[in-house]
Amino acid sequence: MQFLRTLFWVVLAVFLAIIARNNWSDVTINLWGSLQADVKLPLLVLIAALLGFLPTFLWLRARLWRLKRRIAIANPPAAPAAVIEPVGADAGLIP
Repeated sequence: MQFLRTLFWVVLAVFLAIIARNNWSDVTINLWGSLQADVKLPLLVLIAALLGFLPTFLWLRARLWRLKRRIAIANPPAAPAAVIEPVGADAGLIP
């Protein structure tokens, strides 16, 4: 099963590399005023995808953190058990 998962990711990476190579062209972005930037198209798509992923990722991490805090508050750690000393022959009191 691990082999199939690795094979899937390798095939996906090769596919994306081929698409990126075929679309490796400059795109002009008008920023503000007369300022323009020339960016390669695959890099622009990657930046846009990461900017779209970041808010969702941060929201899910915050939600997970909040739920872990609520669980920790609801279930306090148990107190350590009392140690009972053995009495008798095991304790060395009776020869």
